[in-house]
Amino acid sequence: MILKNIKIVAVLFLIATVLSCDVDRVPETSLSDPSFWMNENDLKLAANYFYSRLPTLPVTDDVWSDDAFGTGPNAISEGSRIPSATDANYNGNYTIIRAANNMIEKSSKTLTAGVTAERVNWYVGEAEYFRAWSYYQLLKRYGGVPLILKTLTENAPELQAPQATREEIVDAIYKDLDNAVLKLRTATELGTANYGRISKTAALTLKAQVALFEGTRSKFHAYGDPVKHLTIAKEASKLVMLSGEHSLFKNYFQLLQYEGEGFANKENILVKQYGKGISESTLSHVAQRNLETGVANPTKALADSYLMNDGLPTTQSPLYVIPNNTAEVFKNRDPRMGDRFFKAGDPYIGSAPVFTVPPLSFVKTGFANRCYANINDWTLQRSYIDMPITRYAEVLLIYAEAAYELNGSISDADLNLSINLLRKRASVNMPNLTNAFVAANGLDMRTEIRRERRVELALEGFRYWDLIRWKTAEIELPKDVLGSYFFAEFGTSVIPLLNSQNYIIAQKGSVRTFNPARDYLWPFPINELALNPNLKQNPGW
Repeated sequence: MILKNIKIVAVLFLIATVLSCDVDRVPETSLSDPSFWMNENDLKLAANYFYSRLPTLPVTDDVWSDDAFGTGPNAISEGSRIPSATDANYNGNYTIIRAANNMIEKSSKTLTAGVTAERVNWYVGEAEYFRAWSYYQLLKRYGGVPLILKTLTENAPELQAPQATREEIVDAIYKDLDNAVLKLRTATELGTANYGRISKTAALTLKAQVALFEGTRSKFHAYGDPVKHLTIAKEASKLVMLSGEHSLFKNYFQLLQYEGEGFANKENILVKQYGKGISESTLSHVAQRNLETGVANPTKALADSYLMNDGLPTTQSPLYVIPNNTAEVFKNRDPRMGDRFFKAGDPYIGSAPVFTVPPLSFVKTGFANRCYANINDWTLQRSYIDMPITRYAEVLLIYAEAAYELNGSISDADLNLSINLLRKRASVNMPNLTNAFVAANGLDMRTEIRRERRVELALEGFRYWDLIRWKTAEIELPKDVLGSYFFAEFGTSVIPLLNSQNYIIAQKGSVRTFNPARDYLWPFPINELALNPNLKQNPGW
């Protein structure tokens, strides 16, 4: 027992050290206790650290985009940010990379202690996955960054390394994920007992995500080899689809409810797990209370992207009738809209059990975010609903988009393997997306594929990065941020700014900018530039 406690203290000390220091300033050999790295439990304890660094609720990244607006302007969305001294996105990801490098190198010690190579590889594969994950987060934000794939001493020359190229970073990610796929267990092999740990299909999915991002970004920003990456995206997503490990959950709304939790939901590929419940409380969140008070309110732009249930946009469908109240906004619409937006009659909160209209003092757009809504959790002021980070639905969307962008077209067969499965889950009445349907109604296939991604993944934090890779942020972000039509039922206690059509203006486009020569990359933290003179600031910053 004493030895076990020493090991746990050693791990906690390592984590505390990692969290308190810049990644490229401190040696990566802090954990040298000879009693550690001696059995499988040591490996598992070390690997568990990575899961503590997964994103947490509530999801607010969409306020960077045109899909959501908070209680006030956002510096990224409106283009007003300036380089900061430090950035947790930079240091935090290198913290994970350092821990992964350390674990990959030291894991071999457990082999001499009698742990089988297969079991060692399970946890090494997890470390490789999270190193790839972290480099992907850095790539999206900063482009090329220093590539560090080993533990460093305090005088290591790599501490002064310039940024690697985008291609070098992506190739390193692919290599890590290919290695991880060979080592990791399948979701079935993990089973209920190890649900939530990284699986083979999780690694393949991350490879597909990275490849789609870089493939479309290089295509629309005119650099690199789009075909290489788009081919990888299509192939990796197809392997997940053929694995037999995943399928769509029966109910879209319940994906973000307790019903969608656990091993039985084959749509979840990676989740942030919360505690078991109030009687066995570990980690919990208050996502609904945060969303209720307006941290990520849906916009008119997102609302308008939802089709009518005949498969046509509101601008073309004969089913669309100008609504006279908030309830009629949802009439004959894709049901996923009502699953992510509160509508009249929905269960709401303890002090107002039935939803009527959004409180404009918090909900600045007049559209209220329904994700993770649960009256009992609201009353308890804590929730244990897990957060899906990667869903099988995204794999289907990656496959469809990669197939289209590779060839400028997509077959009906591929649409049936992907997008049409999502539509049928949403509503049996939604017509299939086909080439004939697109042609007959004067639609554009690329627009419809992108629309499907937008509504399926709405308010889950994807939209900003889609605008970045498609090179459409410069078009969408400088626009007025609009909300709901200001219906009489909103009352007069709060009267927001309205445009000439009586829609709520959350923020005027005249104060929003996006500089395409600068804003497609984030600025490096100023302190990192001072520490490493070979690290060059991104253009325009």
